[in-house]
Amino acid sequence: MREKSSSESSSVRFLYGTALGRTLLHIIMKGHLDKPVVSFLRSGLSRGYARGYARKLGLDLSRDELDGFGSYRDFFLRERDGLEFDMEPTHLISPCDGWLSAFKVNSDSQFDIKGSVYGLADLFDDPFLASRYSGGDCLIFRLCPSDYHHYFYIDDCIQGENHFIPGELHSVQPIACRTKKVYTLNRRNWSLLDTANFGLVVQVEVGALVVGGIVNGVRPGSTVKRSDEKGYFDLAGSTIVLFFEKDRIRLLPEIKKYLAGSSEDYPEFRVTAGQQIGEKC
Repeated sequence: MREKSSSESSSVRFLYGTALGRTLLHIIMKGHLDKPVVSFLRSGLSRGYARGYARKLGLDLSRDELDGFGSYRDFFLRERDGLEFDMEPTHLISPCDGWLSAFKVNSDSQFDIKGSVYGLADLFDDPFLASRYSGGDCLIFRLCPSDYHHYFYIDDCIQGENHFIPGELHSVQPIACRTKKVYTLNRRNWSLLDTANFGLVVQVEVGALVVGGIVNGVRPGSTVKRSDEKGYFDLAGSTIVLFFEKDRIRLLPEIKKYLAGSSEDYPEFRVTAGQQIGEKC
């Protein structure tokens, strides 16, 4: 059995769980305080912070690797060797490292996360496209700071246009998801992937608290392969959301059983990039 999701950070609990924290959060959002934070994290001044943070997270990095980071951004965008991808065409794989949760899209093209009801037309900004996913599946992959922040194609496909939607930068930790409709409030990019095995899949990259860089490097119209890199998040833990049309996928029984039987308020299953999580219907 996989380990349970890591607990929410104390700072996020303060910002979203207390009156003072919510006031401070409002000031941060409205005052655009992300700019000085970004400047610091990109500068050499953050080098010591990067080394300390890597040790705090318990990452398996050598001293030479730690000393090689010139800034926090260098640490965050570090490469990782030994990635393994399940290449069986009918197997559904995870696009990234993270914590997986799963939801059904109802007949009104909406899905519910603990009382927060999301309309796909709001998320995509495209009502006609949203209607295609009634009765389908929504998979959410929440990346943590210790995760590898590059993400990959789940299947051979044709890359559609990128649609960038400016927005706020709330945390994507469970407490924030319970108090804010983060997936429609946050900065995000969505694109349509015409896949070989899973139909038309919408992938949404969602920015996270304070800094939410989303970098996609593949040109629209390009033909790509399963396991090719699609892009990466720059400087903050974030989220990937995938939408599938009705009867296109089914999760592996052990994942479905875990999510259904978990006593957690926001059940999540640990996954890694390229790991099989389901299969084609």
